[in-house]
Amino acid sequence: MQALYLKPKEHRRLISGHLWVFSNELREVPRNIAAGETVQLFTHDGRLLGTGFFNPQSLIAFRLLTRNDQQPDREFFRSKISEALQLREKLYPATETNAWRLVHGESDGLPGLVIDRFDKAIVLQSFSAGMDRHLPLITEVLTELFKPNAIVIRNESPLRELEGLPLYKEMITGKPEDAQQVIFDGGISYRVNILEGQKTGFFLDQRENRRIVRKYSADADVLDVYTNDGGFALNAMFAGARSTTMVDISQEALQRAEQNARMNNLGNFSIVASDAFEALSKLKQEQRSFDLVILDPPSFTKSRKTVPTALKAYTKLNRMGLQLVRNGGFLATASCSHHVSEEDFLAAVHLGAMHAGKHLRLICRNSQPPDHPILLSMPETSYLKFACFYVTDL
Repeated sequence: MQALYLKPKEHRRLISGHLWVFSNELREVPRNIAAGETVQLFTHDGRLLGTGFFNPQSLIAFRLLTRNDQQPDREFFRSKISEALQLREKLYPATETNAWRLVHGESDGLPGLVIDRFDKAIVLQSFSAGMDRHLPLITEVLTELFKPNAIVIRNESPLRELEGLPLYKEMITGKPEDAQQVIFDGGISYRVNILEGQKTGFFLDQRENRRIVRKYSADADVLDVYTNDGGFALNAMFAGARSTTMVDISQEALQRAEQNARMNNLGNFSIVASDAFEALSKLKQEQRSFDLVILDPPSFTKSRKTVPTALKAYTKLNRMGLQLVRNGGFLATASCSHHVSEEDFLAAVHLGAMHAGKHLRLICRNSQPPDHPILLSMPETSYLKFACFYVTDL
């Protein structure tokens, strides 16, 4: 293995548990090492810090795998994935769900790799050149451990472009019909398509938060904005909502949401194919109101540079959503923008409430579920903010 050396004092973050080295922290960025190659990292005075992947084309120049000289071979990946599996099996009994995130990148010691399990299918995403090199080996290990019907790679994230990697999706094993899986969670079944659904096929990170909204859904008129496959809406219906309105710009997503509702024998819902802001504006014009409004938008920013714009969008979205909440109703709102802190997100919600003439009482706050664990040494592993408010008129 070739060697990289840090500048003086640049080892402190790694010693405290972080797993990344940025290009400006290296003594030099060698151009004779291929992207994704495994290298050893040393302090400026020659002390070994560990082994990891190097990419001269990325701002994240080095991702730490081990704190010794171990190579990322078959035994390494088998050990890491088996350890991650052991945790998930403790977190989620088979009677509770058949879908969970198996590997959450850095949090499971596999930086730049996401693996989701959907019943008998496995979906992978790679965000680093090093993991890309090892995907064939990783799929072999997954086949040995799980014997899945299908393995799909969903490498379509724009984050890959930061590593100089192409965007693509590919079915490694299985037949096209194996991309259709039925999963269950908390008493509700969902039909997912791991080749066509967003991200890896279904948003697993809101599972606990979907159950939280059940508390506020009985006999309620519910509005679920950015419903996607209907996750929040189905939980509201499951809890006995009087009516449920699902809004999404994607007609395909709404079709999946409707199919999921029918599959669970849930009714009394309507669907609105529209941009979220346009739908909220139209509902306000129609003088509609709801007992529970749920706002679960996609990320409004992919970098720190656009955080101010994102905060304005969160303020506007929550203002418009709150204008539709009845006095004594509830707002459930979320942000999956990593670069937006919880403090700033809640401040944006508060500002939106002021503009809407509403008084908020925070009654619940939550984050991502335990199969998306967080490293305290790496704030980058924490991204999801979720809050519920009791809403009254000013």
